[in-house]
Amino acid sequence: MIQEALKSLRKGEMVLVFDADNRERETDMIVAAEHITPEHIKVMRNDAGGLICVPVSHENSEKLGIPYMTDVMNEASEAFPVLGKLSPYDIPYDEKSAFSITVNHRKTFTGITDNDRALTIRELAEICRDGRHSEFGDLFRSPGHVTLLRATDGHVTRRKGHTEMSIALMEMAGLTGVAVCCEMMDDRTGNSLPTEDAMRYAREHDLIFMSGAELIESYREFRS
Repeated sequence: MIQEALKSLRKGEMVLVFDADNRERETDMIVAAEHITPEHIKVMRNDAGGLICVPVSHENSEKLGIPYMTDVMNEASEAFPVLGKLSPYDIPYDEKSAFSITVNHRKTFTGITDNDRALTIRELAEICRDGRHSEFGDLFRSPGHVTLLRATDGHVTRRKGHTEMSIALMEMAGLTGVAVCCEMMDDRTGNSLPTEDAMRYAREHDLIFMSGAELIESYREFRS
């Protein structure tokens, strides 16, 4: 299954990944940022419905100089004390938030349209792929409508979130360490989409569905 998933990602197709029963219990749509199109954004917006985010590898995050949002809040809490009180110390499924800053490419208009978000994401992947990290501040503005996520150093060997799983897939596929992910929501219950329904969606749309456990095991073998 992992090899089929990697082939799909290289072709610009989405894959579905369920994290774990003891974590978020969510299935995310995942696609390579360098292959993102407005059509991908439309599908994620309509068929997944969660927050469209952009996981960035630890290495690329360091070179871009993007912080964790919690670090920004900590630094600003002296001037704005409420930010200290808002610290996400009580996340029920994890010990740390992967959220970083939000951005728009400077060529976008509002930044929220399918076309604008695809442009922002694709251009971010391109500067990381080409080693042009120093151009980040010149080409992008913040805040924006594309939410960046910072992957933990070591990726799924250290943290088992969809952020790290997305980047592990990019690494194994030989793609740029920038991905796009979106949680699949359930219109009927208002919760995350049940795993059985996510698997059914994958079958109906000829997409690869895989578990986080399978992905993590494959990544450990890849890194060994």
